[in-house]
Amino acid sequence: MIYDVIVVGGGAAGFYGAIQIAEANPNLKVAIFERGKTVLGKVKVSGGGRCNVTHAEFNPSVLVNNYPRGKKELLGPFHTHCTGDVMQFFEERGIPLKIEEDGRVFPVSNSSQSIIDCFLSEAERLNIKVLRNYQVKSFCSSDEIENGWMVTTKNKHYHCQKMLMTTGSNPKIWGQLKTLGHSIVPAVPSLFTFNIDDKRIKSIPGVSTMAHVEVLPKKQYDSKITIQLKSGVKQEPLMASEGPILVTHWGLSGPAILKLSAWGAKTLHELNYNFRVVVNWLPEYTTGSLTGLFMEVKEVEAKKTVFKTKAVDMPRRLWYNLVRAAGIATDLRWGDATKIQLQNLAEQLTRCSFKVEGKSTFKEEFVTAGGVDLKEINFKTFESKKLSNIYFAGEIINVDAITGGFNFQNAWTGAYIAAQAITADF
Repeated sequence: MIYDVIVVGGGAAGFYGAIQIAEANPNLKVAIFERGKTVLGKVKVSGGGRCNVTHAEFNPSVLVNNYPRGKKELLGPFHTHCTGDVMQFFEERGIPLKIEEDGRVFPVSNSSQSIIDCFLSEAERLNIKVLRNYQVKSFCSSDEIENGWMVTTKNKHYHCQKMLMTTGSNPKIWGQLKTLGHSIVPAVPSLFTFNIDDKRIKSIPGVSTMAHVEVLPKKQYDSKITIQLKSGVKQEPLMASEGPILVTHWGLSGPAILKLSAWGAKTLHELNYNFRVVVNWLPEYTTGSLTGLFMEVKEVEAKKTVFKTKAVDMPRRLWYNLVRAAGIATDLRWGDATKIQLQNLAEQLTRCSFKVEGKSTFKEEFVTAGGVDLKEINFKTFESKKLSNIYFAGEIINVDAITGGFNFQNAWTGAYIAAQAITADF
């Protein structure tokens, strides 16, 4: 069987690319090869089943700041096909979108099925073959098409002039590309939450608040040392983030944590996901300034208990737990609290240290850092610099982003530009 273009991978980038190819040149024979029984699996679970299509950042120079890997390379492509183009694509096909307060873009239907149905109906309208259970075993130079490719599935060979690879984090495909001469950056998880077993947060899942989080360098702490060394010189954190934090059943999550997991993907992998974080639950205060505030509260609220009189703006359940952690009895009055006790409380609120032991995938949105080396891709066409007539889009390349629709935007942009380049040659 001979096709003009074979798209390997039936996900977001695969469908978007195939549709753009068929629209640009309806005479081309285009097929999508999907190894699983179903297509668009990641689209289905994205955004809690609502599908976070993209992010409402329309300035390419600002948009690229959300990509720990790929920032420099995506600037040009985003000038070609950006957020507004993607939103127009869906809205022209009867899928109205909405922008939420945090900038995330969703279908008005609040259902990822709207996006899936759109892709499937467009594929049918444009006569794109969608072949499920078509796992690609290998691909090599075609003996039937000059400069073309032969794609082998379980029991059949297919030939094509051009291939668009949109297989995401697929080790077997990466292995094939490596055999053919590509460099593959080893994949490590990105976008994950921190596993923390600590009584200060264990009983309060669901609590959310703004906080500042720092990841400490390993040499700054030792598992055998349980007290803070006063003589130790404070070192710069490995990385820091500020934003909403969510307490979960297994530890800490939320935008501030996910940002650290994305930007620190390789570093945290090297630490084997065992490290220490320090959380300032009140970013506007230092330990010293908060102690000063508490000394004033001690005078004003002398007869009230520290436990029940929350002196700062933070979730009450978190306040209760941190008061206990500071060693303050529930019946201690502000007037009877010593300066040492109030310093301990300020320390818990502004320098709250947690031991992270492991990670959990953020919802079902598994993202990896790693893939085809960016130096080996022509970002004007998304074609391989090593192999002619092979193009890439999505997570197969070493690009990843923080949460919020940015990973999809990379997929849409790469697929669109690859599609334009592919059809230009026919």
